[in-house]
Amino acid sequence: MRTSNRKAPKQATNLSIDRDLLNAAREAGVNLSAALEEALREKVAAARREQWKRENAEAIAEHNDLIAEHGIFSEGQRSF
Repeated sequence: MRTSNRKAPKQATNLSIDRDLLNAAREAGVNLSAALEEALREKVAAARREQWKRENAEAIAEHNDLIAEHGIFSEGQRSF
């Protein structure tokens, strides 16, 4: 699932940011909107990965137990 549509219309919003950090970012020429969007994409992707892991933990554990008990189908075929 995509995190966002990069061509979606922009939405104005108000944020509270550490003043010193904001000044440093401006002095460094950081594009605040782009930096925030990039950070939010990363945070949303991480949150979705964690949610997927929680939702699938039982199935993954069952699969791992099955492999531990029976091995994998190509166990005798591997040459490495």
